[in-house]
Amino acid sequence: MLSGCASVPYTNRQQLNLISPSEENQLGAQAYQETLSKAKLSTDQAAITMVERIGHRIASVADQPDFKWEFKLIDDPKTANAFCLPGGHVAVYTGILTITKDENGLAVVMSHEIAHAIAHHGAERMSQGTLMNLGTQALQVGMENKDPQTQQYVMSALGLGVNVGVVLPFSRGQEAEADHIGLILMAKAGYDPRSAVPFWERMKASGGQNPPEFLSTHPSDETRIQKIREELPEALQYYQQK
Repeated sequence: MLSGCASVPYTNRQQLNLISPSEENQLGAQAYQETLSKAKLSTDQAAITMVERIGHRIASVADQPDFKWEFKLIDDPKTANAFCLPGGHVAVYTGILTITKDENGLAVVMSHEIAHAIAHHGAERMSQGTLMNLGTQALQVGMENKDPQTQQYVMSALGLGVNVGVVLPFSRGQEAEADHIGLILMAKAGYDPRSAVPFWERMKASGGQNPPEFLSTHPSDETRIQKIREELPEALQYYQQK
């Protein structure tokens, strides 16, 4: 167990991680292909280019040489969501673009999701799960063979549902950590981290009685927004270096 202790980038939180980066990345790639196989990809070239441009800028400062970055835009205007799987496999749903408004807003979302991946939150959840007794090789084989139980376990741990368009919540602590790391990543990539506050305010306001899926799985309340405000001075140190 002691050999499985790792330190999260930027926050230096100690976490239990019993899965190697290569194994985690393999599981991420398998889950990504499974999700894309059931999705309709967007043909909006301007929006695709924007997603790729933002993604590559954030990837360039994420310091993940083993990641094989991919950025896809999924055509689903009813789904306000995004995710990044281990290994740098990113997807954005078109439904969130009306809330992000511009590149800074989308950078908030993408940097937050990329932060989950570089913090190894999925591997951490699998390491804490009882099915880790099966071993990662068995999980990889189960994913390849499309075993429903294995798919559900792995995709849930990585923040995905088996059904397309369902992104499951990480723990509140992991969400706060992704907010923190995401602010730094977007600042290092040259995006103003101060845009995070109005984005989360727009996200909160967009829901009314029925908040969008991204909001329901990524709790956005006054406490969270206040925490982001408190973390902005640190992020701005990176932004001002650009």
